[in-house]
Amino acid sequence: MMNVSLLWVPVTLIASAAQTGRNATQRRLTEKIGTAGATQVRFLYGFPFAILALALMGLATGETTPGPNGIFLSYALMGALTQILATALMLSAMRERAFSVVTAYTKTEPVQVALFGLLLLGDRLTPVTTLAIAVATSGVVLMSVKPGTNLASSGLRPAGFGIAAGAFFALAAIGFRGAILSLEEGSFLMRASTTLVWGLGLQTGILLVWLGLFDRRALVASFQAWRPSLGAGFLGAFASQFWFIGFALTTAANVRTLALVEVLMAQAVSHRFMAQATSRRELAGMGLILGGVGLLLLAQR
Repeated sequence: MMNVSLLWVPVTLIASAAQTGRNATQRRLTEKIGTAGATQVRFLYGFPFAILALALMGLATGETTPGPNGIFLSYALMGALTQILATALMLSAMRERAFSVVTAYTKTEPVQVALFGLLLLGDRLTPVTTLAIAVATSGVVLMSVKPGTNLASSGLRPAGFGIAAGAFFALAAIGFRGAILSLEEGSFLMRASTTLVWGLGLQTGILLVWLGLFDRRALVASFQAWRPSLGAGFLGAFASQFWFIGFALTTAANVRTLALVEVLMAQAVSHRFMAQATSRRELAGMGLILGGVGLLLLAQR
């Protein structure tokens, strides 16, 4: 039988790479159809790909789709709602303060994931894993805060929005992991894929109703830009598929801490395509992230 104890490591790295691509695609869509429309695209156009992936997985494995239960639906709804709220809070914070400052606050997510995972799911961490989370998170904060920027003077509103966004992103990860664990049947692949379909379905329905009531222009724009939106939807569903597989295999804290390598990927993209130089502060931050990830992997042995 295949040993899957460390399968979450390559799965998380694939998810991080796909998310980096999705973020770049979604950023271009934001310029065309606005923030609300681009946010909707992530769920609306990702939903059909998630359904297709679940169907193909069922055909390949011969398994049936696990049936939902009350606990599953509660956790799935929690994940869906908190992810939407986290995105809204993050965008609100970015309107008030520089992107780098907001990133520093929202990337406290792994620390909050560890706390919520312990409180809500009983996911316990070893001392080495706890140290790894702290080291890697401090590296992201160091990379995000540019010289001359003072987090303490950034203002209460962006700070509150940023930290709250990190908390809701953490709760979303815990909600989706809780949903996966609450399914009583199926392999980890089928349980992860089923949870993704339910999560994206709930988010699509919620946002369709919201935009239909309060921002019909963004809703119409998201339908008009269907061609570029398909790419963003595919990358979003592809990334989420692997995030959820990771959540099925190990604690959300492990997955979200290793996922901080996404910051390094984004830095590499900026350096390669935007000719942005890397400062000593950023190099030190990268070193801390790599050190934290190394400790995290060491703790799994």
